[in-house]
Amino acid sequence: MQANGKPSPRRAFAVDARVQDGLSLLKTAWWSANAAAVRVVNRPPKRQGDNARPRFTSDNPPPPKGYLQKILREAFAKDAADVAAGLYPVSEAGPADPVGAVRRALDVIADAREVEDRRRRDDATEARSEAESEAFPAYYRQNFHYQSGGWFTEDSARRYEAQVEVLFTGAAGPMRRRALSLLARAWRDRDQRGLKLVDLACGSGAFLNDLTAAFPRAFVAGLDLSPAYLAEAHRRSGLATIQAAAERLPFADESLDGLTCIFLFHELPPRIRKAVAAEMARVLKPGGVLAFADSVQAEDEPHLARLLEYFPLHFHEPYYTGYQATDLVALFGAAGLALKDRDQAFLTKALLFEKPPRGG
Repeated sequence: MQANGKPSPRRAFAVDARVQDGLSLLKTAWWSANAAAVRVVNRPPKRQGDNARPRFTSDNPPPPKGYLQKILREAFAKDAADVAAGLYPVSEAGPADPVGAVRRALDVIADAREVEDRRRRDDATEARSEAESEAFPAYYRQNFHYQSGGWFTEDSARRYEAQVEVLFTGAAGPMRRRALSLLARAWRDRDQRGLKLVDLACGSGAFLNDLTAAFPRAFVAGLDLSPAYLAEAHRRSGLATIQAAAERLPFADESLDGLTCIFLFHELPPRIRKAVAAEMARVLKPGGVLAFADSVQAEDEPHLARLLEYFPLHFHEPYYTGYQATDLVALFGAAGLALKDRDQAFLTKALLFEKPPRGG
């Protein structure tokens, strides 16, 4: 306690960390219940007929018993520790509209039947029937995750975050914030005023709120290719949004101080990954940083190798197997970005790259 009767910053951060941890546990309990409901909806019929998909087989063993729960709990602990260190404020929160939260959950559970039907008939190109999709790259015009509407409808954008939370049993925020942790450490002594930061492939905008909470004085904007998702991101964050492809960024050379990129690269074809990396390097100022997060690779988590093999088959991720074999440090290094820091939590790896300062 300080002399003026106010709690010290260290004590306040410690209280915040306990709040963050408690909210995370409540959140994972809620989304675990939703995930269980989705599994009930998707339970296969007793007889699937001659067109049933072949059973998945792998030479890799399943994760050790309790291992997923262990690394999930470690992800929450890292998140709480960063709050305690003052890197960013409490980011988890209970729903401001509990009734709305229940409705969104019920919507995801109801839609799960359509997703499962699409999975069973292996229909991953239904999104190409959306009129809005015709002007977009072929690799983008797919039902990633077999989701209804692909990236092109308001309904898809509205339910996407809840679908992600069901998939990761409430751990989406702590996983994304591994990139925020790296960025906050890199910018801890920087004057935020005048800093320009863009979140590439911002989707429906969940990470934008984390960025503005951590860097309230910086300019923060979201960029995505989907108009529907950008509209949802703007509704959620109130921030400026930009429609563009990450492989053709609409920014001048050396114009940005920072970029974030969360769970994009595993959904890109190899040639597009290279183009995006080159664009990132082009628009960053010397000394600028990229905070990157995406799926762990089997080399990072050998215990998860079997699960990582299964993921692209069950969720229609056509470029994921290639991503697993990609040397990310070499990829960004070839574009001119140097690895400065790294982190990992649950199913996510985070990397911090820097564009070398002039004369550095």
